[in-house]
Amino acid sequence: MAFGRLERSSAPPPMSDINMTPLIDVMLVLLVIFMITAPLMSSSLKLDLPKSEAATASDQPDFIAVSIDPQGRLYIADQIVSPETFAERVAQAARKNPQTEVQLRADKTVPYGRVAELIGAVQKAGLNRIGFVAEPKAESTADPKTESKP
Repeated sequence: MAFGRLERSSAPPPMSDINMTPLIDVMLVLLVIFMITAPLMSSSLKLDLPKSEAATASDQPDFIAVSIDPQGRLYIADQIVSPETFAERVAQAARKNPQTEVQLRADKTVPYGRVAELIGAVQKAGLNRIGFVAEPKAESTADPKTESKP
């Protein structure tokens, strides 16, 4: 007759499943953080750009972003600059690479003369490649054939 314990207690088997709940929680928190911070990373300069059917982004990799708001303030890469600093930084970009493109964003309420002065300052600095940034026109949903003409 064998003497021994009737109950055998074996160690629990190792768990072979991965608990996904903490991973999903972390991913959802990161998603919320990115959703909140993404709009803050966009341009903060609010301009009412003119609309154009040919408004597309340039493929030119080397460019300088120049903006003028309705009050006539000058911006380089969304940073306000004085006219003297503007001329200096544009001339510096021209010395670095004379083929640098200037992407000009001007509010549609800025007088044409002020935009022409800005273009003249850019050309005086030595940059001749100037692109005008505009917003694409919204597609109209109305059929032009069925619209009544006055």
